[in-house]
Amino acid sequence: MLARQTLGRIASQPAVLGAAPSGARNMATLREIELRLKSVRNIEKITKSMKMIASTKLTKAQRAMEAAKEYGSANSELFQHAPAQEAGKRKLFVVISSDKGLCGGIHSSVSKATRRVFADPASGIDAESPIMIVGDKSKAQLSRALPENLTLTFNQIGRDVPTFADAAGVADLIVKSGVEYDSVAIVYNQFVSAISYESNIVEVETENALKESPGFKAYEMEDDVTKDLAEFSLANAIYSALVEGYACEISARRNAMDNASKNASDMIGSLTMKYNRGRQAAITNELVDIITGASAL
Repeated sequence: MLARQTLGRIASQPAVLGAAPSGARNMATLREIELRLKSVRNIEKITKSMKMIASTKLTKAQRAMEAAKEYGSANSELFQHAPAQEAGKRKLFVVISSDKGLCGGIHSSVSKATRRVFADPASGIDAESPIMIVGDKSKAQLSRALPENLTLTFNQIGRDVPTFADAAGVADLIVKSGVEYDSVAIVYNQFVSAISYESNIVEVETENALKESPGFKAYEMEDDVTKDLAEFSLANAIYSALVEGYACEISARRNAMDNASKNASDMIGSLTMKYNRGRQAAITNELVDIITGASAL
């Protein structure tokens, strides 16, 4: 009898010194799943809150975008009635992005569009054409691909709906930077709908190009008039691109947070099922141990 009890104690001990009991693995696994469930639920709360905030901002951004489009259409009408001669190959690229993330591929869209233009031999632009960037996100991307072309960057613009004062400040710094260029190409995200956008490039003529335009040569104007008109046209185009890019960013952030919330909900369901199965298995093992012990007695 004593030998049988001793043999039972030896069999119940772990095979390796310091090893966990047989039920400890299930307990640890359940604890890990429980902690992960709690973490995913917290993430779901955050993404849902960010989606609600973005949905509220989107309406305001769309109203501002509709008003700002009038500035861009005024520029298009001006250049349409007074077309300039063929511009040179040295273009100034102004890339419009922002400082914030968590909005899908909104920033990489304009960065890819810029890289495609420089990589395309048919574009005919100078390989040393300068690039100026609004926003830290595209700055980080283009600084790796085209570091030699970066000349000026702007940040802290677009934290709220951009204003014409923001665009005028950017245009003023561009004019005063002393960078030489034949024309300006603004790369931004064009708003298509609440769920889609696409990168677009709009051309803005410089002061010299306007002076050489046949439409402007027909009139006698002072030099200051053409200079002021060129600066105002640049500010108009930047303002329109900033506001439209902001609307695209808010829309993309809302869609990204909606997708993240759905993924978190699916993960919560999967983890809950796994936790319940593990818990049932642990209870079954305990019942088997109790029944086995009772049968032995």
